[in-house]
Amino acid sequence: MPEFPDNPLLRRLDGLDARFEETATLISDPAVISDAARYVRLTKEYRELERLMEAVKRYRRLLTGREESKELMTSETDPEMRELAREEYERTCMEIPRTEEEIKLLLIPSDPADSKNAIVEIRGGTGGDEAALFAGDLFRMYQRFAESRGWQVAVSSFTEGAAGGYKEIIFTLSGDGVYGVMKYESGVHRVQRVPVTETQGRVHTSAATVAVLPEAEEFEVEIHEGEIRWDTFRSGGAGGQNVNKVESGVRLRYNWKNPNTGQTEEILIECTETRDQPKNKERALSRLRSFIYDRERAKYLDDIASKRKTMVSTGDRSAKIRTYNYPQGRITDHRINYTVYNLPGFMNGDIGECIDRLTVAENAEKLKSSLL
Repeated sequence: MPEFPDNPLLRRLDGLDARFEETATLISDPAVISDAARYVRLTKEYRELERLMEAVKRYRRLLTGREESKELMTSETDPEMRELAREEYERTCMEIPRTEEEIKLLLIPSDPADSKNAIVEIRGGTGGDEAALFAGDLFRMYQRFAESRGWQVAVSSFTEGAAGGYKEIIFTLSGDGVYGVMKYESGVHRVQRVPVTETQGRVHTSAATVAVLPEAEEFEVEIHEGEIRWDTFRSGGAGGQNVNKVESGVRLRYNWKNPNTGQTEEILIECTETRDQPKNKERALSRLRSFIYDRERAKYLDDIASKRKTMVSTGDRSAKIRTYNYPQGRITDHRINYTVYNLPGFMNGDIGECIDRLTVAENAEKLKSSLL
């Protein structure tokens, strides 16, 4: 098989075969397996290298096929064989650029948080009762999208709006690569519609904010559990006598020194997800870890944003990302100028195409910045 020494892409891949073999050996080493943080990191690297090496093998086969078919086109005397060689040459010429793009994208380091579960926080913004109703609509949209993906949804806490919906709702989405998909939803979502409380039929504009945080593992964040101050309280809402009489809700307070600013901040987290106080404590700790992990990633996100002119997922939760216009049945994502007139389907969880387009846009930005 030709080695293609003049191929610039293959030159960039020198040494990756050896690293792939090394990681395969390391993840079966008992000393590595006993170190949870290192094992998870190496396993992730192995999976990424495995995808890359499969693409490289396919690329080498295509390059070889192109050379062999090109040679047959000139050396073969049988017209039928020459025609088959010509067809194979054209096929490989079409496949090679696509495979090169795939390899270039695989060479770009992925966000280490993409494979994690996600903690999603939705809060009603400007618009009073209408904003709370819209926050409820967004929650149902994500709930149905999660069901279509086979993800699990677990609500940690919520505060209902006076007219329905939620002033605030916090929930965890668990599944394969959840954060890598849901991270694009962070930001301000704006709705334009006639509120149910409007008597003159005027269209109002309201908003809700969505924050998507990667769920952190225990070993990724250092927390001094002895310094956590716990309170318990009776959960409100439906649930029968147990909810009213048993203090199953938990509230934690924790003083955390932000390494990016050097300032100490008090973190306050409540959890009323279940009637089981220990389970609520476990959920509250998970949210605390994820909050700290997300804040510590701020510098990482800033570094990425500074390298690109535009970003479809910066983690900036003050940016207006999408408008839902009910009179026109229109949804517009302002980051990629994507507009679709399928508002009922979108609000019923059919948001996959929009997220796919955001993923493609971000990958294009990554590819451009990697070639600078």
